[in-house]
Amino acid sequence: MTGALRTAFHLSRSAIRTTPILLLLLLLAGPAAAQRVEGDRASAGDIYTAEVVVRGQGEAERKSAFARGLAQVLGKLSGDRSAASRPGVGQELRRAEEFVTGYDYRQDESISSSGAPRYQTLLVARYDEDGVDALASTLGIPVWPAPRPKPVLWLAIDDGSGPRLVGLSKANAARSVLDRAVQRGYRLGLPGGSAAEHAVVGAIWRGDTAAVARASQRYSPPMQLIGKLYRRNGGWAADWIFVDRGRVLARWSESGADARMVMATGADGAADALTKRYAKRSAVGPAGNYAVTFRGLDSSEDYMRLSGYLQKLAVVRAIKPLHADAESIVLELELLTGLPGLKRMVDDGDVLVALQPASPTMPTEPGPVIDTDPDDESGTETPAPDVYLVR
Repeated sequence: MTGALRTAFHLSRSAIRTTPILLLLLLLAGPAAAQRVEGDRASAGDIYTAEVVVRGQGEAERKSAFARGLAQVLGKLSGDRSAASRPGVGQELRRAEEFVTGYDYRQDESISSSGAPRYQTLLVARYDEDGVDALASTLGIPVWPAPRPKPVLWLAIDDGSGPRLVGLSKANAARSVLDRAVQRGYRLGLPGGSAAEHAVVGAIWRGDTAAVARASQRYSPPMQLIGKLYRRNGGWAADWIFVDRGRVLARWSESGADARMVMATGADGAADALTKRYAKRSAVGPAGNYAVTFRGLDSSEDYMRLSGYLQKLAVVRAIKPLHADAESIVLELELLTGLPGLKRMVDDGDVLVALQPASPTMPTEPGPVIDTDPDDESGTETPAPDVYLVR
């Protein structure tokens, strides 16, 4: 981003009110080199890499950054901004370091709201794709599959001097919404900015989705994020429409004092609409309470070790003893993703060994106790085990 553009976006509200024409010129200024960035399709490499601001390079700060980075990656993988707050995720974030395959530090320069330069250190971490995918599957986090579409952003900005289209050569004017899309795990494209496309501004302003879709026919895929950004009540407002193959998936409006923050909401709304339509939940078992048998417990110490281990598993929400004999103990486990989820998580440890698969014909024990769905076919081809040996 050019220094002039950064300064323009960080002007105080009073300064913006006094220089509307200057602001528009600065907004629409930017190098054509930005085409290279907006022209690439989001890749898996982008999804499994996180950038986190850190206060130093010490071990404690690094571990905290790894956790925040994993939360960021899960958010991009699922397209869900609240992925990190899903049940079981918090426990896994505490061992985020185990998913890291490499990391580095980078110094970043930006401009503060006062216009002064600001420097910060970023930790750039790369996470294991297979490990993160397995974690999302185990915890029942929906995954937004790749390759992901790159909708065309039809954005018009009016600072009081009339609306202008943001074309590809002026990509820096839309930097905040383009960057937010990358943070959400996808990319937005921009129209080339021909004279005919600049004439579409009127259709953008009145929300004529059909006219915008016709102008966008030369681009693929047939998805458009249509937005207008304008001044209102001393601040900024934006109206957005997201269209997928001629169908309006979402409409929303946002307002605020900072033009960049208001503009970025376009990428958030588009991501929410896309993931709602295209994200898929892995084929794990249904949540519920299951009776699971454990063998090889020779002492109370063995039982305490088993109990402690189960309490640390993110898929286990509650434990209730059912009955015990000289050879085994049966526990009722409340599981987030059923027996398959338990099996996947147990396979990563060294405490339990699966002994046999569950029998679909068994009535209650071992097997599901309550909250089961007889019509759910998850895992019926390869039943998950409900009997484990404690090592």
